[in-house]
Amino acid sequence: MLGAGGGAGAKGAKPSFVSYISPEEVHLKEPVEKEVKPHFLPGEVLLCEANMVLKCALDDGSNRGTYGKLICTNFKISFLGACALEDEPLFKNKIIGENDITLQCVDQLYGMYDERRKPLHNQLRRYPEKIIIYCKDLRVFHFCLRYTKEEEVKRIVSGIVHHTQTPKLFKRLFLFSYTPAAPKDMEIKNQTVMFDTIKDWRQELERTKGNLKFKAVSANEGYRISKKLPPYFVVPMAVSEDSLLQYQGQGVPIWCWSCHTGAGLLKMSSFPKEQDDSISQMQKIFLDGMYKTINKPPYEAMKIDELSSSLPSLQDIQTAYTRFKQLFLVDNSADFWDTDVKWFSLLESTNWQEIVRRCLRKAVEVIDLLEAQNTNVLLVEENASDLCCVITSLVQIMMDSYYRTKLGFQSLIQKEWIIGGHAFLNRCNHLRQTEREEAPVFLLFLDCVWQLVQQYPPAFEFTETYLTVLSDCLYIPIFSTFFFNCQHQKDSSVCEGSYVAESGPLSFLSVWDWSVQFEPEALALLNNPLYAEKPKLEKNQRKTARFKHQRQLSLPLTQSKPPPKRGFFKEETDQLIKNILGKRISKLITSSDELQSTSREFYDNWHHKPVDFHGLLLPRLEGPGIRVWAQRYLRWIPEAQLPGGGAVATATKILDTMEDVQSLQKKVDEKHSQVASSEMETSTLMRNPARLSSLFPFALLQRQSFKPVLPTSTWKDLESEEDVARRDDDFVEVADV
Repeated sequence: MLGAGGGAGAKGAKPSFVSYISPEEVHLKEPVEKEVKPHFLPGEVLLCEANMVLKCALDDGSNRGTYGKLICTNFKISFLGACALEDEPLFKNKIIGENDITLQCVDQLYGMYDERRKPLHNQLRRYPEKIIIYCKDLRVFHFCLRYTKEEEVKRIVSGIVHHTQTPKLFKRLFLFSYTPAAPKDMEIKNQTVMFDTIKDWRQELERTKGNLKFKAVSANEGYRISKKLPPYFVVPMAVSEDSLLQYQGQGVPIWCWSCHTGAGLLKMSSFPKEQDDSISQMQKIFLDGMYKTINKPPYEAMKIDELSSSLPSLQDIQTAYTRFKQLFLVDNSADFWDTDVKWFSLLESTNWQEIVRRCLRKAVEVIDLLEAQNTNVLLVEENASDLCCVITSLVQIMMDSYYRTKLGFQSLIQKEWIIGGHAFLNRCNHLRQTEREEAPVFLLFLDCVWQLVQQYPPAFEFTETYLTVLSDCLYIPIFSTFFFNCQHQKDSSVCEGSYVAESGPLSFLSVWDWSVQFEPEALALLNNPLYAEKPKLEKNQRKTARFKHQRQLSLPLTQSKPPPKRGFFKEETDQLIKNILGKRISKLITSSDELQSTSREFYDNWHHKPVDFHGLLLPRLEGPGIRVWAQRYLRWIPEAQLPGGGAVATATKILDTMEDVQSLQKKVDEKHSQVASSEMETSTLMRNPARLSSLFPFALLQRQSFKPVLPTSTWKDLESEEDVARRDDDFVEVADV
C-alpha cells in the first residue's frame, strides 16, 4: 500500500521492484481534477475500477510506465492515464481507443505471483501483484497493482477474470445492450449487397450469366427447410422443392458463382458418414439424382472435391494458429531479441504459412477446372460453411475483378460467409463456451487475400490496412456482422420477446458502415490510391468486344517472351547473404503438396504471360512468395518496424508523382477550358514521410532498441557459408518474408 508521508525521509520501494516514480510523486503529478474521464457508449455500464494502476512500458522488462485508473465495463477493459497530446494516435478508431480492450478481444489472462506467471481463472485464492492481458489482435498489456488498494485489486481482478474467462449467455453480449440504446440516426445506408433478399440473388445470377442454368429459390422462407440455410439461395434448375425438403437441405448442391465459360462453382453439405446401410443407400440414390442436375456429359462435366481429404482440419488450423500467434505476443524487448535468433525456425514449425499456401493452391486447382477445363466444381464439406467459404471466396476474388473492389469484396463476404452460414460465434469463441469448435477460419481467409493484395497491389481497390482493420472488427460487439452463427439466429434475435415489446425489432449496425469507426481522413487509408480502375468501354467498343474469344476476360492473350529467371534477391544484395540464404530458402521452394500436373501446366502458362489486373489473378506459391502479414502481426512491436521503409515508403513516392501528374493535367484542362480531373482521395497522414514506418498507420516512428543477437558484419569471422546455411536460423528482415 502507499507509504505515509513524503519528502527525502520517506522510505524507498522494495529492491525487487524497480520504479522511477515514487507513489508520493504520483500524488503530486497526477491530481484528481486532471484525471481522464472514461467515454461510454450507449448501453455501456461501469462494473468495477481500480486507481493507482501502473501500465508498464514493454521495453526493457522494468516496471516503468504510466499511472492511471483501470476500469472494466460490460463492453471493454480500459486504462485511463494522462496522455500528452502529441501521443494521440493519428489513425484513431472512434469506438476503441489505444488503451481499450473489448471483452471479446481478451485471449489469455495471467497473473504475476512473486515473479512467477500463472493463468487466472474464476476461483482465485490469492490476487496477483500484476496482471498480463494477451489480446486477440496481438496487443500485450501489463498492469502493476502493487500500489493499488487491496479492496480495489480484488474487485478489478475478479471482474476482469469473470467477464473475460468464464462462459457467458448469448444475450449477455454487449451487442444486445448497445443496439436498443444506440441513437436511431446512427443507422447508415451502405451500398454493399447484403444478399438477404431474393432480388439480390437474381441480380447476381444475371451479372454472372448464371441464370440460364440456376435459379433463386425462396423455399426456406420462415426457415421451413432448415435453420442452417438462409431464406434465399440458388440451386440448379432441375432441383425441385421436394428435394430440398427431403434431407433439410443436406446433399443439395448450392450455387456460389458462374464462370464466363459457363461452368459453375457449387458447394454442398455432406451426410453423416456413420449411418445404417439402408439409410446410406437411400442417401446415395438421392445424391446420384443431385449430381445428374449438374453432370450432363458430354455437354457438362462435374468434379467433386471433398475438402476434408485435401485440406487441413479445423483442429489443425487452430493448433497452427495457436503456435503462430505466440511469435508475436512479446512481453518486452529482451524477449523479442531472445527469439530473434530462432524466429524463422519457429515460424516454419507453426505450419501456418503452409496452410495458407495449401488454401491458395486448392483455389488454383479449382480455377483450372472452371477456366481451362470448363468443368463444374462441387465442393463438399460437413456443413459447407468453413473451408468451403475460404475456397469459394478465393476463387471468385481471383477470377472476378468485381470482388477486388471494396464494395464487391464486402458483398462477397456477405454472400459466402454471413448468409452462407459461417459460425462466427463459435469459431471466434465469443461466448467462451466452444473451445473445441474454435478455429480462425476467417482470419485464414484474410491472410490468403493479403497474399494476393501484396503480390498484385494495383488489382485491388482496398489496402492491407483495410484487411487489418476488418480483422480487428471480429472482436467489436456493436456490429452484428461477426456475432451470429447463421442468419436464423440473427433473425430470431431481431424479433425476440422483451426487445420487441420495449422498442420494436432490433436494428443492428453492420460493420460495413465504416464511418461509425473512422473519420474521413482515416477512411482514406482504407482505399488504394494506386488501384488500376477498370476503364469503361464505349457502346461501339462493347459490341465489338462480344465477338472476341471469351477467354480474354480472364487469361492474358498477349504473347510475349517469358521474363528472365530472377533470384529471390536484388542484384545489389551482398553476395555472402545471397549465397547463405539462397541455400536456406531453397528448402521451401519444393512443397510436399504440389499442384496436380494439369493445374501446374495451367499455373506455369499463366505466369509466363503479362498480368491483366482486371482479369484472372493467380498467386505465386513457391518459396518466399507466401509472406508474413507484417502489418497485422507485427504492428505492436516497435523493434520490428523499418523507419521510413516498407510498402508505405514506396506508395508515398508514387503518390507524390501521381499528384504532380494530376496537377499538370489540371493546368492543361484549365488552359483548354475543360472540367478539371478529379483529385485522388489520399490521407494527409501520408504526407509526412519522415514519421512513417513500415507498420504505418498503426505505428509511427517509435523508440527502438536495436540489439541484433549476432551482428551481420561478423558472420564471416565466425562461420563458413556452408555452416551458416545449415543452421536453423535466418537473418532476413521480417518485412521481406
